[in-house]
Amino acid sequence: MFGRWGYFVGDRLFATFPLHEKERDLWLRLGARDQARALAVPGVRPHRRFARRGWIEIDVNEPADLGHALRWLRRAHAEVSAHPGEDESS
Repeated sequence: MFGRWGYFVGDRLFATFPLHEKERDLWLRLGARDQARALAVPGVRPHRRFARRGWIEIDVNEPADLGHALRWLRRAHAEVSAHPGEDESS
């Protein structure tokens, strides 16, 4: 998947993480409310191409970054699990 690990529920992509050591940005797809909440957190930014679809980017550079990254990863998984039949383009 374009140089990234892809994480799915069924056929729905909800997260990606780079394969290369030098890249450390976790991409997550959130619901609209969670996306707005996440973007208020330092270190979280709108995805450069897919922000309108709920995607965000989080840098995971050191162990201290894992806590909040995992929080949003869990929220992304919960969102896609709660709406398994929705079209990816929505």
